Amino acid sequence: MSGGRSVLSIALSTALLLSACDSGGAPSSSGGSGGSSSSPSPSPSPVVATPVSLYAVPASEALAAADVQKIIARAVAEAQSRSKPAVIAVTDRVGNVLAVYTMTGAPSTATLRAATSGPNTDAQGVVAPAAAAAISKAITGAYLSSGGNAFSTRTASMIVQSHFPPSPATSGLEAGPLFGVQFSQLPCSDLSTRGATTFIGPKRSPLGLAADPGGFPLYKNGVLVGGVGVMSDGDYGLDTNVLDIDADVDENIAFAATTDYAASSSITADRVSVDGTTLRFSDATSATLKVNPTAAPAFSALGAGVGGLTAVTGYFAGTVVAGQAYGAEASGVRKATTAEFSNIDAFILTNGAGAPRYPAIAGSDSGDVSAPLTAGEVTALLEEAFKVMARARAQIRQPLNSRAEVTISVVDSRGKILGVVRSPDAPIFGIDVSLQKARSAAFISGPKAASDLGGDPSADVRSFLPATRTFLGNSTALTGASAFAVRSIGNLARPFFPDGQDGKPNGPLSRPIAQFSPFSTGLQSALVLTNISQHLTFVSTGGGADTTARCTFLPDAVPGQSRLQNGLQIFPGGVPIYRAGTMVGGIGVSGDGIDQDDMISFLGLYNAGVRVGGIGEAATGIRADQISISVGGSPVRLRYVNCPFSPFLDSNESNVCQGK
Repeated sequence: MSGGRSVLSIALSTALLLSACDSGGAPSSSGGSGGSSSSPSPSPSPVVATPVSLYAVPASEALAAADVQKIIARAVAEAQSRSKPAVIAVTDRVGNVLAVYTMTGAPSTATLRAATSGPNTDAQGVVAPAAAAAISKAITGAYLSSGGNAFSTRTASMIVQSHFPPSPATSGLEAGPLFGVQFSQLPCSDLSTRGATTFIGPKRSPLGLAADPGGFPLYKNGVLVGGVGVMSDGDYGLDTNVLDIDADVDENIAFAATTDYAASSSITADRVSVDGTTLRFSDATSATLKVNPTAAPAFSALGAGVGGLTAVTGYFAGTVVAGQAYGAEASGVRKATTAEFSNIDAFILTNGAGAPRYPAIAGSDSGDVSAPLTAGEVTALLEEAFKVMARARAQIRQPLNSRAEVTISVVDSRGKILGVVRSPDAPIFGIDVSLQKARSAAFISGPKAASDLGGDPSADVRSFLPATRTFLGNSTALTGASAFAVRSIGNLARPFFPDGQDGKPNGPLSRPIAQFSPFSTGLQSALVLTNISQHLTFVSTGGGADTTARCTFLPDAVPGQSRLQNGLQIFPGGVPIYRAGTMVGGIGVSGDGIDQDDMISFLGLYNAGVRVGGIGEAATGIRADQISISVGGSPVRLRYVNCPFSPFLDSNESNVCQGK
């Protein structure tokens, strides 16, 4: 399809051709030939282009209670065959927990993988309820997947580590493309919904996204409907070597559970290539299972001695429930009406009762900026980014030459949500992540980053400010003089600088490599450690005070709201928005490849600025790619955005971000 005309262009050309034939191609019925008609020719009717949908809407499918019971029964049979009692969780696509089943003898807790050397930092070594681990794995399988890609927690493990692909043989390579995504969908997120009896999504995850094998997406009649997660070994870790094949018990039990609900082999992660590397999906196969899942005893035959459904505070009330059909109002994510968003392909978040949660609104930060973003400007930003997305070739979707599918978020300079829109089949994880990216770009680029970090109650969090200033050789850094895209922030948040080069110093927003792991990334994890601890106490004790719907303990931007209300994100796909040299907000994109995310956010902002005037990119001279750091006597520049070379399905344009 590269270089071909878009579906919309073809439809419009056809409409014009038909109109021309109708208005002048037939002989007059009034008689005569070659002469003027006695009646004046009617004026041709104006051509009105009919909007053409470029995306297919996922079919309405959901897990019934009987499906959930069958999935659990098959997992139980495999666990019994291995003498490894497990905790099994099933969720729907938007994160509602449909069941948690605890087998007799299953571990009650799971320990987040400890540091390999030295003391634990951040979430390393944290002990969590086993059910929280199983739920997080199930949510990961559901959230990272779509109708065009099926990713497991093993896939997640591969793309969040300090080298990609992770193995002892790949030192010197950059970090995984979704490095840092594990600290999304956090239990403190103000975007994610919460509660065992509230069913609109997207829901939060008790441990963010999981990198521990044992979580898979679930499909019904070829439609993504949820995820399954298993915890039986008590170790919530990751796979540090993709060059070997693991016999992972959690993964085998979860794989058995997907029988009849598995993804098509045409879209599994091992059919997806990123930077020339094929991703991993599962080391478990039908041949590695101990028993035939289809011969498993029915759920109703599982006696009390085998185990039982277990209520989990904040997530599951104790009785199997059916899943929500994604796209229905009750799921909290549905197709937008034309009054809600101009593009007929748009999906939005709703309150479950018909009202949009995040319609385009004006910024409310007039106390910090002289001219906040207007509702019209926010609408233009969302619409123009959506148009770029609809032209772009996807990176992680099958078949090849599919259109990119993402979520787009816009915030003001204080991090207030001004609008969210998405394509029909974009992965759910990108909703929270796109918002994190928008807020991160606005926060680090804004004039209050230094004072906010310096005002955090944690001495550990505060220490990242002087470390950054020393690293950049700028005693006034993070006060608004430089514009940082999320890619730039990620450069500073890697355990090696330049990224991936072993033996180099860590970036100032990262832990040193001796302390680093996906559970301890640096400022990102330090900001939310207390929130996670509060939430795990709430879950494990069965009540009490939960963490608030507000991540971090940074000072308020306005009463009750910080600038990073759902956490910091450190992989690319967001840029700050400027008006006359003043940062007035951020736009974030997530869902279909980090270079695509960069391009959609960057060009979406650029095109919106051309369309409405007054807003636009940061001036070239203040962008972070003008910052050079000396490493071993050699200068290394930060990056700003990295757009795909020839990204569009409807043209052969290349270097599409150059000069903008």
